[in-house]
Amino acid sequence: MNKSSRIYVAGHRGLVGSAILKKLESEGYTKLVVRTSKELDLTRQTEVEAFFKKEQPEYVFLAAAKVGGILANNTYPADFIYNNIIIQTNVIHASYQSNVRKLLFLGSSCIYPRHAPQPMREEYLLTGVLEPTNEPYAIAKIAGIKMCQSYNRQYAANFISVMPTNLYGPFDNFDLETSHVLPALIRKFHEAKAAMQQAEAKPQPVILWGTGRPRREFLYIDDLADACVFLMKRYDGSEIVNIGVGKDISIAELAALIKEIVGYEGDIIYDTLKPDGTPRKLLDVSRLHSLGWEAKTGLREGIAKTYEWYTGHHKGKGS
Repeated sequence: MNKSSRIYVAGHRGLVGSAILKKLESEGYTKLVVRTSKELDLTRQTEVEAFFKKEQPEYVFLAAAKVGGILANNTYPADFIYNNIIIQTNVIHASYQSNVRKLLFLGSSCIYPRHAPQPMREEYLLTGVLEPTNEPYAIAKIAGIKMCQSYNRQYAANFISVMPTNLYGPFDNFDLETSHVLPALIRKFHEAKAAMQQAEAKPQPVILWGTGRPRREFLYIDDLADACVFLMKRYDGSEIVNIGVGKDISIAELAALIKEIVGYEGDIIYDTLKPDGTPRKLLDVSRLHSLGWEAKTGLREGIAKTYEWYTGHHKGKGS
């Protein structure tokens, strides 16, 4: 890419897309193409093809997707598999038709088997049964990977696929019904703290799903954006690339850390009747490290930045 390349960021208002757009702007790229979902419905093939024909982007970051946590995946499995498959299919095919020089497809670490060896290497894809709670989403992402690889093979395209670990940061989704675990914990502890301050009473316990034992890896969103731009510039290949920090933490440890950062003084109760999800998800990031990139933001620092953003943008939530 050069500074005058036409670059389309699909999903620029989401957590991932907004961070990629900010990163590109900070590096001086001047021809960035974006559309809101009202301006361009990515589930409509004719609209997508007309958009690509008109705008002729040279590079595409495919960050548009329907995402959510365990509750959302369990509640809306049809939405997750349909919307993700159709969005990525339309964008990838239109990119091929329009002779896009390079496309970066954002996958997810949930593509790996539920009981994959830890840390999870890229070659573990399709070696075992998926985690049931997010299987439709995972299957959609696997289809996207295979579509990129197939277009590379048949048409000599340059479509790369990256698999980020659990993400968090400013502009995350803090809706308790559809969010991932880290933003949900920030909101729960913040609202419990606010309720205690308003009532000047003993704090009520915060109830969390599962046992707290599952382990997860978390990557700050600005680090992901940096990695994506890095790989768009420097990586050409059909093999997928994991993006993560290479370290994990239990949900109980994460909850204790967020509780401390927020300043909540009550208790935590675990509802063990609720599902835990995959026991452990830690990515092997040796391939990414060998390419010359490593994450820079520590978990405590990243959570503190995210909480500061949350309190500044959710005035109606007890801030």
